[in-house]
Amino acid sequence: MPPLRRNPIAGSLLAVGLTLSSIGLSLPFTSLPAFAQDVDEETNIRVYDRASPAVVAIDAGGATGSGSIISADGLILTNAHVVENAPDTVTVTLADGRELSAEVIAFDANGLDLAALRISGEDDLPTIPLADLDSVRVGQRAFAIGSPFGLQNTFTIGIVSRLDPERGTIQTDAAINPGNSGGPLLNSQGELIGVNTAIFSPRFDAGNIGIGFAIAIDRVEPFLAAVEDGSAPRTAQTRPVPGTTQPPQSITLNAPPIDGTLDLGDNVLPMDNSFFDTYTFEGSAGDRISIEMQSGEIDPYLILLAPGGRELAQDDDSGGGTNAQIVVQLPESGTYTLIANSYAGDESGAYRLELKTTRTEGSIPKPQETGGTILLERGELGPGDTVLPNDNSFFDLHSFEGRAGQTVTITLESDQFDTYLVLLDSEGSAIDQNDDARNGNTNSMLRVTLPQSGTYRVVVNSYDNTGNGRYTLTVE
Repeated sequence: MPPLRRNPIAGSLLAVGLTLSSIGLSLPFTSLPAFAQDVDEETNIRVYDRASPAVVAIDAGGATGSGSIISADGLILTNAHVVENAPDTVTVTLADGRELSAEVIAFDANGLDLAALRISGEDDLPTIPLADLDSVRVGQRAFAIGSPFGLQNTFTIGIVSRLDPERGTIQTDAAINPGNSGGPLLNSQGELIGVNTAIFSPRFDAGNIGIGFAIAIDRVEPFLAAVEDGSAPRTAQTRPVPGTTQPPQSITLNAPPIDGTLDLGDNVLPMDNSFFDTYTFEGSAGDRISIEMQSGEIDPYLILLAPGGRELAQDDDSGGGTNAQIVVQLPESGTYTLIANSYAGDESGAYRLELKTTRTEGSIPKPQETGGTILLERGELGPGDTVLPNDNSFFDLHSFEGRAGQTVTITLESDQFDTYLVLLDSEGSAIDQNDDARNGNTNSMLRVTLPQSGTYRVVVNSYDNTGNGRYTLTVE
């Protein structure tokens, strides 16, 4: 590995007084874990402290939900479906325990799941600021606050997984459960980037599975402008109704390709009206599988859920052109759920789906075996990400499961900034780091034999605080 010109993370650690330990590189490095954990915790606490006083629980009689106070005189933003069947006034409970009456004053004219309430007689209420328009990026951290299951001001954390500018929606893996409806989705500054509105439950249960949706701030702002000028209607407008949910189809790895069609009568994703089919298959821990979805009629989109329901992977265009492909090592044995979707709403057409595994049933992968993609992440460094305290450079953290003795190649590529890459082991200690893959190439690369089995974290960073933009991280 060529000599490193700079160690931004180690420098930050020195700045905050943490101890450095050598790992045999050209520069000393430290165990990043305590630092990363401290930064994450500080961000989480700051966001919650800033925003939670302005999040209310709403009791609308037959429905409950959450809302955000966005003006000191009591304007509250929530979902239409929370209050559309309520009387003219509902009860809101503030974070400090006060119960107040609020009038239902407006709904979105275009049928978006938005409504506004007004508390009278108040002029000094806590508020949540609105984020700048067009400020939301895939990969940035996202925070949700709401009152699921009657538990007021519950705080959950995730990332922005997907944006649909045409539909004005944000997909996030921050847990959104019944009762979170109408509550805020926040960035790392505690600003509102969306209004939580729906969860995706292909297995027909009511709980969160890591796929939630919010109405983006870009669509919230026009609604608020209509509320302020009095042009927003006072009655709920017609909103799209999801289609009938079809049960998942059981399929088998390495079986012949499946020919399917997305069209009217299929399942409908509630936020963007996109059609989807669901499939389940049995997988074994350690299986490395490839899932491909191809179509000349729609833009395929794949989502893979682990046995517990959490999102394991999703992809839009990795299969070449607009085709989708997921290549992943299964973390556990059990029933996996695959969602064959389209990138945008209302797309209909035929597709072909193929699931393959790289090892035969009953074989045991050897520790030294390599090949195939373990992790593929396309993200963006920029405002809203966590920053290193000494130079204010942005960084993201990504995880993958590794085996003792397994050799992995990690590449970080960007044509927009000078990349910097660090690998942490399952205990959080730094294993290796790299700035430039070779002279004249500002992409980063590591080839490492993993010392133990467990979860590894990859730190995606830039060489200095001017670095921001899109990147691709691959672990093979």
